[in-house]
Order: sequence, then structure tokens, then C-alpha cells
Amino acid sequence: MKYTKDEIRKSMLLYAVTDQMWLKEGETLYDVCKSVLENGATFLQIREKDLPEEQFETEAAKLKELCALYRVPYVVNDSVEIAMHIDADGVHVGQSDIKGRDIRAIIGPDKILGISAGTIEEAQAAEAAGADYIGVGAVFGTSTKKNARTMTIEKLKSIADSVSIPVVAIGGISMSNMHELKGSGVDGIAVVSAIFAQPDPGKATAELLKACREQVLS
Repeated sequence: MKYTKDEIRKSMLLYAVTDQMWLKEGETLYDVCKSVLENGATFLQIREKDLPEEQFETEAAKLKELCALYRVPYVVNDSVEIAMHIDADGVHVGQSDIKGRDIRAIIGPDKILGISAGTIEEAQAAEAAGADYIGVGAVFGTSTKKNARTMTIEKLKSIADSVSIPVVAIGGISMSNMHELKGSGVDGIAVVSAIFAQPDPGKATAELLKACREQVLS
């Protein structure tokens, strides 16, 4: 389905990024994501770097149907081809993906395009490339990307101020540090382990959503 610009901005509030390495015995990614969506995640991205392509597409298709039930925007990490094949709401790509390749032209005007950025220049390049939102980080460092560097809140704010499209902060964000993002100008937070590595991902989602409203956007 097509989401408006205002709907996309609001959906940045609590952006969940999957990581099946945290699944417990007997759990499926589908079931955990269902709990996460039931408890208030406002956006979902499937990001499974270690899955074979065929298995990744199968999982991606299942989650696409799940997100449609909850009317939550859903994007596929990196693979434009899989995103289009399963008719996901959109795709999230990195800076290298927009060099010499017009992703917006490939996916069309109605799909959501998210692009990662770590500097003002990258953020502006992403907006010029047709991004609907920008993922900026790593704000606190992260265990999911070994080479990610910590970003100052001042730099995060300068990036958010440099573009007119929504900005979601990502990288090492947790209940204990998210209050530091207050006043940074971001539209929400994107998290992996703060949800999927927790004993009860659904409960963690509900707590993060409440805290995000009170501590980040208040």
C-alpha cells in the first residue's frame, strides 16, 4: 500500500530491525515480529545478512503479509529485487547503493525508500536521490555493525536539520541511553538488539514505545 509523507514520518517513532540470531529455541521470526507489532512497533525492516537469498525472500514475504495486517510500513534491507518481487512497501539501502544506480526510478514513486547516512553530505545526497527517510548512525556504536562509529548528538542534530525528510536514529540505542536523543531533531529510533535480544521482545517494544514518546519526542 502507499503511505503518505506524514504517515511515513509518524512511522519512524519506533522502527524495528530484525535479527534472527537472537531467536530462542522453538521461536520463529514471524512469531517474534507478530509480538513486536502487537506491542506497538511503528515500522519494520527485515535485515538478515546471514540468510541464503531464497530463505531470505521466503521470510521477507511472510513478514510483508504480517505487516499488512497491522498496517505498519515494511521495507527490505538492501535487496531491491526481493523487495519488488514480494511487493514490500519499500527498501532500505546504503550510500554505496545510490552511486551510479537510480533506486527511486527502479522502485517507482509509490514505494518507500530509506537510505543510510552518517554525514550532512550523505544525508543531502540521500534526499536528492529520492529518499523518503534517512537512517542516521551509529549514534552510540552498535554490536550489529563492527565498524560503526559513535556519533555526537550535536552532529546528529546538524544532519537532521540539513534535510526536510524524516530522520531516524540508529545504533546502540537502548532504554538506558535514549534520553540523550532529546532535542536532536530525530523523528524516532531504530533498534535491533533493544528489541530482538531481549527476553520478551513484545514487552521490550511496549516499554521502548512509551519511553520514546516521553524521552525522545517530548
